[in-house]
Amino acid sequence: MNIGEVSKKAGLPPKTIRYYEDIGLITPLRDPNGYRSFRDSDMHKLAFLGRSRALGFTIEDCRNLLALWDDQDRASADVRAIAKEHLAQIESKIADLAAIRDTLSHLVRECAGDGRPDCPILNKLEKFPT
Repeated sequence: MNIGEVSKKAGLPPKTIRYYEDIGLITPLRDPNGYRSFRDSDMHKLAFLGRSRALGFTIEDCRNLLALWDDQDRASADVRAIAKEHLAQIESKIADLAAIRDTLSHLVRECAGDGRPDCPILNKLEKFPT
């Protein structure tokens, strides 16, 4: 398969596929003319990577998950550990976003939103810790 075909089948843009090749996540064959020639196994890896990235796994996590996927002697505990760590990071981000939402909701409630120049939102932003 050429890059256009594998792109459609895997659901990834060609630019992403070339990037994954550049960083060593996939290694397609090369035709005598130098064009990439993707095997079914490459397409499956690319689809796997696309689904992993859609779940927010980092490139390094994807590299590790791909290695575990290829390893028939893997321990599922190794896969679970990667997913568990990623889940903890997501939960932390959700907590951070909830705190931001609460602060911003409070500021919006406090702002009269009228023609006066006094604005608690701007006052808070002026003094917001960095």
